[in-house]
Amino acid sequence: MAWISGVAGGLLLAVLFVNVLRTLVVPRGLYSELVFRLWWLLRRMLRLAAPRGGYEAIDRAQTWLAPLILIGMLATWLGGALVGYGLLLHALSGLDWSNSFREAGSSLLTLGFASGDRLRLSALDFVAAATGPVLIALQIAYLPTLYAAYNRRELEVTLLQSRAGEPAWGPEILARQWLVDTETALPELYRAWERLASDIGESHSTYPVLIAFRSPRPYRHWLVGLIAVMDAAAMQLALAPGSAPPEARLVLRAGFTSLRDIARGLRLPYDPDPPPDARIQLGYVEFEAAADMLEAAGFAAERTTSEAWPHFHGWRVNYEAVAYELCRRCDAVPALWTGPRDFASTPVPPRRPADRRPGEVGPPTAG
Repeated sequence: MAWISGVAGGLLLAVLFVNVLRTLVVPRGLYSELVFRLWWLLRRMLRLAAPRGGYEAIDRAQTWLAPLILIGMLATWLGGALVGYGLLLHALSGLDWSNSFREAGSSLLTLGFASGDRLRLSALDFVAAATGPVLIALQIAYLPTLYAAYNRRELEVTLLQSRAGEPAWGPEILARQWLVDTETALPELYRAWERLASDIGESHSTYPVLIAFRSPRPYRHWLVGLIAVMDAAAMQLALAPGSAPPEARLVLRAGFTSLRDIARGLRLPYDPDPPPDARIQLGYVEFEAAADMLEAAGFAAERTTSEAWPHFHGWRVNYEAVAYELCRRCDAVPALWTGPRDFASTPVPPRRPADRRPGEVGPPTAG
């Protein structure tokens, strides 16, 4: 039994150390079974906190998902190390089970209350004593990286609010620019989101727990914002290819490449090279209604809606399936053109502020 205990302890520690390296150290989008098991379990547990609530109740509950994943990761690693070293101590020392785990915990947390004079165990005690602080230090060092990426992401999401409303929607981005004559600012917006999409693709595939971090406001979401910017670029290229800036193509390419990087890290299946006429869930009727809205806002289309639809379809087929699946898994705000959710919901249109101009309302009366 002693050698079985030793082998089991050694294998458990090896698996644990590999998981820590994959999650916290290796700068690459490697799949971490622990992170996604915790995500799967905690997401469902938090859903129980809002069984019949609307989206806002779901959002309030899911706000705790990312912090709980981080705490769960540390607790699982420390607990696994305790079991692994306890098994090794039992195999090497002949101590009973309770004293083996007591000494493992004493060494792992550097408390020293169970130290003894067994010289043959000193090396193992020293390694266990180094493991606990190293795990905690790595987790502490992990947090600034996460929050730096989160702050970069949320800055652009917040800036998008004035251009796209809450929740963001691609046609609304275009409509607002033509309503207030700021369409010349679109290239800058596309450039900013091209850079952000590349940043998100790298950071969220390397540190997937970032996907679970939600925006400070319930109707803002990084994924919904990225889809909105890509839809705006695709609509502009489809309806007005002659006047559309080249940045529109660049942000589309960066956007669906980023989503595919995240999908690859999550092991989500996707078609890396879909044909332009492959099926999408968004229908022509919805596209036609959005095109009519743009025309009413003053957008100068160079193609008819029926002529533009195949071109828009050809762009959207590159990212719609992955985007919809990520929105579902993230419990993102159910914005227009972002697919179904696991909870009962209807698409929420963006709220547009009233157009008020000086002189339209009389001066207030005295008293």
